[in-house]
Amino acid sequence: MPKAAGSAVYEIRTKFRAPAPFVYRWCTDYTPDDARLEKDEYARKILKRGKRAVVYEDLYEGPDGWMWSHQEVTLHPPDRWHAESTGSHRHWTLDYTLRPLPDGGTELTLRGVRRPTALGARNPPKARMTKELRQAWANFGRALERDYRKERRDA
Repeated sequence: MPKAAGSAVYEIRTKFRAPAPFVYRWCTDYTPDDARLEKDEYARKILKRGKRAVVYEDLYEGPDGWMWSHQEVTLHPPDRWHAESTGSHRHWTLDYTLRPLPDGGTELTLRGVRRPTALGARNPPKARMTKELRQAWANFGRALERDYRKERRDA
């Protein structure tokens, strides 16, 4: 993933107590309800959904007005996906990779390059952005693991 001038690279790893096939399906289903799962407030509109791609847009209300982003996600089953996000305040190039763990769980690695636009502020410090990404994925992880337990009970 090339790093352009003014961009910053962020990477996190997180573990889920669910097998990789479930984690892949859950993480790549992209719905308007994702904001609630993330414990964030944005509106999501799914524009296109196919076997190998998802396109959606998010709209956030920020302190200085609206922030918009357009994501094009390329799916690479069974264990990775790539997203290009173009927005009013920042651009992201994101790679997601899953790795099965010996205990039956799954590790997710998210690596992203973030570049602000003319409207956006400078990239946040690595520690702050890493904390924000970890918190978002911790919220997703709780919902993912809850859904996995429910699926197992219902089976």
